[in-house]
Amino acid sequence: MCKWKGSAAVCVNENQELLMIQQGLPHEGKRWSVPSGGVETDETFEQCCIREVYEETGYHVEIENELFTKDSEVSTVKYFSVNIIGGQIRLHDPDGLVQSVEWRDPKLVPKEDFQYKEDIEFLQNYVKETVK
Repeated sequence: MCKWKGSAAVCVNENQELLMIQQGLPHEGKRWSVPSGGVETDETFEQCCIREVYEETGYHVEIENELFTKDSEVSTVKYFSVNIIGGQIRLHDPDGLVQSVEWRDPKLVPKEDFQYKEDIEFLQNYVKETVK
């Protein structure tokens, strides 16, 4: 069985806010996460990260560094810190799942509103440590 492969972008602004998207179909409930998505054929994890941020937020980004890899039996997701180099908030999501793009303080997002609850502690700590 082939594992699903994806990338996620972690971007923090000067106000200690995290670039987040709210996604989900109305009947499923909407949840917050960092921009992320699946690696396409002949695409690197880094290229996937850059493309997904643009598609989901409208921002052009560059990779700063790889933060960590979340690995399970069914998937591998690489998390990257990114810097915005252009663009503006605008929905481009070809899948039509992204409902909103916002800069959010991850401490103020209720735990039940996170798409990936296993990311909460990491994201909160990352924001705290990134901007001093």
